[in-house]
This record gives sequence, C-alpha cells and structure tokens, in this order.
Amino acid sequence: MSKRKVREPKEENVTLGPATREGELVFGVAHIFASFNDTFIHVTDISGRETMVRITGGMKVKADRDESSPYAAMLAAQDVSQRCKELGINALHIKLRATGGNKTKTPGPGAQSALRALARSGMKIGRIEDVTPIPTDSTRRKGGRRGRRL
Repeated sequence: MSKRKVREPKEENVTLGPATREGELVFGVAHIFASFNDTFIHVTDISGRETMVRITGGMKVKADRDESSPYAAMLAAQDVSQRCKELGINALHIKLRATGGNKTKTPGPGAQSALRALARSGMKIGRIEDVTPIPTDSTRRKGGRRGRRL
C-alpha cells in the first residue's frame, strides 16, 4: 500500500471588515429609531443590505419604563460603537427616525443621547438625515371626531 499523504493545514489571516490603509475612513450607516417606548440602533453597511450590529435600549436596562430613556440609548450606542470598531468601521452616516405615519413625528428621548454617545465614543459622523415617514395623505388618526378629551 502507498503511504498516505498528510495535508498540512494552511494558516490564513482572517480579518473582520474590509482591508484599509491607516487613517482611511470606513463608513457604515447607523439607523436610529427613537420612539417613546424604545430606542433601536441598527448599523448596516453602506448599501443597507447587511446588518453589522443591532442593539436596543431594552437590551441594556431591566425596567420596561427605562427602555426609551436617554441612559439606555447611551449604553446601547456605546455597545454599538465598540462592536463597529471590532468590525473595522470607524465612521457612520446617521439616519434618524421617529414613529411617524399618523402618529408623532417627534423623535423619542433616546435619539439625541444615542447620537451624542456615538460621536463621543470616537466614531466619525458623516451625514445626519431624518427619515421619519411623513404621509402626504393619511389614514384617519386615533381619537374620534371630537378628539381626545382630557
């Protein structure tokens, strides 16, 4: 019988994210959805097709009432920026969104603190865009003909 050939395993350098030169900016897109019940921070690649990291305020705090708080949003943003740096993303375009539609067009309390925490954690901020869905003509609002009576 012939001798068995033993294959030696080849060592490959595995890196997360694209290969870049020193000082080059690698952009991702941070979709921040701030409602009055929770804050979502969802980072994708530039095309928006592939999710890199998604963390919510509710993942960071125990109490339900604190999910939308600025503190929870700040903790979520810090986690997001740390994960982005591991993946090689060092700059972000921001897409900020409120609930919109026939509900409130005002971003929740976590929006500003999430954006601020991303900037303070060393991420470069590219463009900031408001992508709240605003209807041109909508379905009827909740509350009835005479409105909400307090």
